[in-house]
Amino acid sequence: MVILPDVRGLHPYYEDLAVRFAEAGFQTIAIDYFGRSAGLAKRDDSFDYKPHIEKTTPEGIASDVRAAVIRLREESKNAGLPVFTVGFCFGGANSWRQSGDNPGLSGCIGFYGGRPMYRAGPAIPRMTAPLLMLLAGDDKGTPPTEFEEFAQLVRARGLAVEAHTYPGAPHSYFDRSFAEHREACKDSWKQIIEFTGRQMKRV
Repeated sequence: MVILPDVRGLHPYYEDLAVRFAEAGFQTIAIDYFGRSAGLAKRDDSFDYKPHIEKTTPEGIASDVRAAVIRLREESKNAGLPVFTVGFCFGGANSWRQSGDNPGLSGCIGFYGGRPMYRAGPAIPRMTAPLLMLLAGDDKGTPPTEFEEFAQLVRARGLAVEAHTYPGAPHSYFDRSFAEHREACKDSWKQIIEFTGRQMKRV
């Protein structure tokens, strides 16, 4: 599993999430969008990510994901290891985009991927991996119609898109307001385990 964080980059939350995925049986890497511009030091909530998020590019993110995939397969000594991406907000849309930018993935998962038509839409003609969309029903940043349009365009390519919307859940419900939305978080985790399990059976 390759984790694409939100705009905060490699926040401690995503380091902890990588451990959770590992405990569930996934070899996991959380990528750092800002290593080139902010260095490799540990970062906390005081880190000002805004100047660094502006320096990211789709090509740079795809390159980082590709490097993570290669590392996972090298460490497993399995060149055909099924690899998935999972991302959050900015990382959610970029996770879906990897279906087109990184051929050979088994599936691409995104939580509340903000502005999917802008961030992931250009990759639709190249997409090859199925998508899982985990959406916040009370997401103020992206209208539901944009998620629907994006999913329909991907399905038109003959790819499977599973979309789950959690009524009343706000943007970032899984990572910033878990305590208030436990059932949505629990079901989201279940959807990830089931989605990855189905795709691995097809390998």
